[in-house]
Amino acid sequence: MKRNMSDIDRIVRVVLAVVFAYLYFGGIVTGALGIVLLVLGAVFLLTAVVAFCPLYAPFKFSTYKK
Repeated sequence: MKRNMSDIDRIVRVVLAVVFAYLYFGGIVTGALGIVLLVLGAVFLLTAVVAFCPLYAPFKFSTYKK
């Protein structure tokens, strides 16, 4: 996998993942929406760690500048 995410993109995803986890585990958002946010947060965290977004690839989009 070739890196296609900038550091700012990765930081934003980590922050969103933390916010989603806080909303779910804090009991602010529950039910199906809470589960969706938790899964989305996990995906954001995973893509931030590997610096690759699979949705960017088919569109040849990249926020990473060499």
